[in-house]
Amino acid sequence: MIPPELEAQILRLHHAEKWQLGTIATQVGVHHSTVRRVLSQAGIPAGRVMVRPAMVDPYVPFIVATLEKWPRLCASRLYEMVKERGYPGRPDHFRGIVARYRPRAPAEAFHRLRTLPGEQAQVDWGHFGKLRVGRAERPLMGFVMVLSYSRRLFLRFYLNARMESFIRGHLDAFEFFGGVPRTLLYDNLKSAVLERVGDAIRFNPRLIELAAHHRFEPRPVAPARGNEKGRVERAIRYIRDAFIGGRTWHDLDDINAQATAFATGPADERRCPEDKNLSVSQAFQYERAFLLPPPEAPFPGEERAEVHVGKTPYVRFDCNDYSVPHRHVQSTLALLATPSTIRIVAGTEVVATHPRSWDKDQQIEDASHIEGLTEAKRKARAHRGMNQLTHAVPSAKAFLERLAERGGSLGNAVVKLVALLDLFGVGELDTAIEEVLARGVAHPGAVRQVLERRRHQRGLPPPIALSLPDDPRARKLVVRPHALSTYDLQTLPTGDLETDK
Repeated sequence: MIPPELEAQILRLHHAEKWQLGTIATQVGVHHSTVRRVLSQAGIPAGRVMVRPAMVDPYVPFIVATLEKWPRLCASRLYEMVKERGYPGRPDHFRGIVARYRPRAPAEAFHRLRTLPGEQAQVDWGHFGKLRVGRAERPLMGFVMVLSYSRRLFLRFYLNARMESFIRGHLDAFEFFGGVPRTLLYDNLKSAVLERVGDAIRFNPRLIELAAHHRFEPRPVAPARGNEKGRVERAIRYIRDAFIGGRTWHDLDDINAQATAFATGPADERRCPEDKNLSVSQAFQYERAFLLPPPEAPFPGEERAEVHVGKTPYVRFDCNDYSVPHRHVQSTLALLATPSTIRIVAGTEVVATHPRSWDKDQQIEDASHIEGLTEAKRKARAHRGMNQLTHAVPSAKAFLERLAERGGSLGNAVVKLVALLDLFGVGELDTAIEEVLARGVAHPGAVRQVLERRRHQRGLPPPIALSLPDDPRARKLVVRPHALSTYDLQTLPTGDLETDK
């Protein structure tokens, strides 16, 4: 539409100034078709319009015939076909040419879908960006379930869209609604439908278990039929516009608390499309009585995984390490995960419980697990030292028995005697222990005094401690000294020998 003043100017220029149609269009700044329309509406013939022939004109019959046979053939493929037949034009505007001649399919009409109270809910995921947790960047996935009658919506965010989060979303939604709809409608997402060939549908086994436990019917929409789940699609669009836009949050708990407040606040106060006289909250109060009651036994909604414990007492799960008691090393355990908790199970025994970390490359430890490993290592070292001592020094066994009878510390005594064994050797230590036992004393300090006295009496220098590894091959290594006389036989230069002569 153009203003009446411009129409009057076009008519004046045509009648009074005798301007041509193209001149009027150029000077007043409108398209020539607009000038032609104004003149034709005034009953004035617009004159003959010269149409310049186009390069595509000879190929139009071929284009029309091809599109009648294959209406959905893409323009790029059709361009290659006409180019092989001699079309000299470029592909820049060819898509617009094809659009002019492509057959138009009649627009499809849809019935307005109405459901009974408590009969149906629609489910889908929405992707709402990413959330940084420490060094990890996780996808922020919104699980949305909408009751088709009252339009009450449930919104809960998770940091992945795996099957266990999908199951957890259902359980949280049923708790939020206080009941279960008779039918749940899904898009053809992998969490619901693993495979579909025509009417043959293979559901995800975990979804079938959930449906059997809560007694609802899972039903996927037909392919390319987005109108069948338009309620949840509109709900996700409403969440993007009314909730996510311009909102800030600190962590997953914070945004979920805000989502619950949104669902029970502004979302509940909307007008119900089924009855404009009611709000969503009022319609839900009527619908709630028609929902199926939830089962008494809870559904096992934890994520389950088999984890292997290597040489260190940790299991790896979702980019993080969780500690277990050291007695479970080199074994396979079961891990049960919720959004907040990790439980590690051996058979029917829960061996470890940790808060779940959504960061990455973290070590989540139970102090008792580390203390238990340290204590076991200390006892093992003391046991190895005692075996080494009693095998090398025969009198050490009687010494340790005497010390135990008097309530002394065996572990401390073993460590000190092993150190003396490395410094003074087997023979000296055995002699010193026998002398101490003969005096009726059982203390490592007395053994050291005897060894130092014997060393001083023989005029020997103080022993130097030599740190050796625990490898027995290093401790039992025998070094055979080389005869030093060979170093006295040095070959002198020829000139020196002649001088000696």
